[in-house]
Amino acid sequence: MPSDPKSTENNGPKAESDVNSAKNAANSDRPVDGFEDERALILEKLLPLVPFDGWTDTALKLAAREAGVEDATIRAAFPRGAIDAIRAWSARSDERMRKAMEAPEFKGLKIREKVAFAIRARLDAIRPDKEAARRAAAMLALPIYAPLAADLAWKTSDVIWRGLGDQSTDFNFYSKRGILTAVWTSTLARWLSDDDPSEAATHAFLDARIENVMQIEKVKAKVRDLNIDPTKPLEWLAQFRYGTGEETPSRDKETEKKPRPKTPGDKNEPLKTEDKIDEALEETFPASDAPYWSP
Repeated sequence: MPSDPKSTENNGPKAESDVNSAKNAANSDRPVDGFEDERALILEKLLPLVPFDGWTDTALKLAAREAGVEDATIRAAFPRGAIDAIRAWSARSDERMRKAMEAPEFKGLKIREKVAFAIRARLDAIRPDKEAARRAAAMLALPIYAPLAADLAWKTSDVIWRGLGDQSTDFNFYSKRGILTAVWTSTLARWLSDDDPSEAATHAFLDARIENVMQIEKVKAKVRDLNIDPTKPLEWLAQFRYGTGEETPSRDKETEKKPRPKTPGDKNEPLKTEDKIDEALEETFPASDAPYWSP
């Protein structure tokens, strides 16, 4: 007999907690297959071995033996071997970052500060095993693992945006995660090469990348002011050509309205748009002035 929906609502905080746990499990990359405990035990034993043996099946078996896990369980917990261990480690680090974003001080930050906080929390999660992170990055750089590398970076960005409360379902859903993925992967690469204990260079690099993103957002705001839809490139290219308030002329109308050639000495001829632009440029940048840019 089906349960009464109202009875679930009356369960109070416990029901709400169960719902939140289910949502977190759905958004997580960790498989729910009954081997979570074994996977965590093996991973703890594996990370100290990686700097010496790499992300290899041999190191995975050694870690499993130290954890007291049988070979059959290894194959069930990590079907693809060591590469699945990297996936599990990335998912565990994303989860730790998500929990760090639940701190009370996180809610009072500005959006750019929240992004920086999240990325630094993600680095904090893998800092104790930085050499293992270097080995993982080198392995994921191989062409055969490129799809997995992109997938893991995308999932990290997705966890950050969900932690920021993003609810977009349109084009912005993909653009936000795409831009943040670039920020995360470039910052990670800078961090991996930063041996300074203060990591000042990495923090400065991250701040600069976030500033770049803010510049992109300013451009997007200007684009919206022009009533340009970035999802329709042909439409906004036409607006650049013909203007936003004019009807796009057909080829026949363009031929009919073609102006007569301008003759020398005809001072009453109205200037073409191109001529007006050239005249404005001459007034702004006289020919005697050296240009401020270089090719």
